[in-house]
Amino acid sequence: MSENGHPHDHDYRVGEGMEVTLHFTVKLEDGEVVDSTRDKQPATFQLGDGNLPPGFEAPLKGMAANDTGAFEISPEHAFGQHNPQNVQRLSRDAFEEAVEPGTVMSFADAAGGELPGVIASVDERHVEVDFNHPLAGRTLTFEVEILDVKPVTTH
Repeated sequence: MSENGHPHDHDYRVGEGMEVTLHFTVKLEDGEVVDSTRDKQPATFQLGDGNLPPGFEAPLKGMAANDTGAFEISPEHAFGQHNPQNVQRLSRDAFEEAVEPGTVMSFADAAGGELPGVIASVDERHVEVDFNHPLAGRTLTFEVEILDVKPVTTH
């Protein structure tokens, strides 16, 4: 029993209405780490709150505190397939500064929000910008260590 008289929280399992605290590492096919909480604060989120793509949430369901796992997430369940229609040719005149392939820049989308794009290629008159998520088309390995699972508290 914990000090407030309730059974210990580790009886809870990941599911709807649960708040999950975990450490995670996301790796590419070759083992390169693209994101990790290992060297910083663990991540806390509510299942279904949109912080994690559904493909990352699904394998966590049913896990409890102290559980660990490694899951392969296909592009469809991670950040989507690479969509050629998301690569735009823009006039080089639209860029005030010199641009180089591989540079990530922020663009305004139709709604006025920010949209990151990666410069794909540059020639004398045009700049190709790839607006696909940088991890689109990649199969990712999602390694997790569940630290805590508890019901979401609404204040």
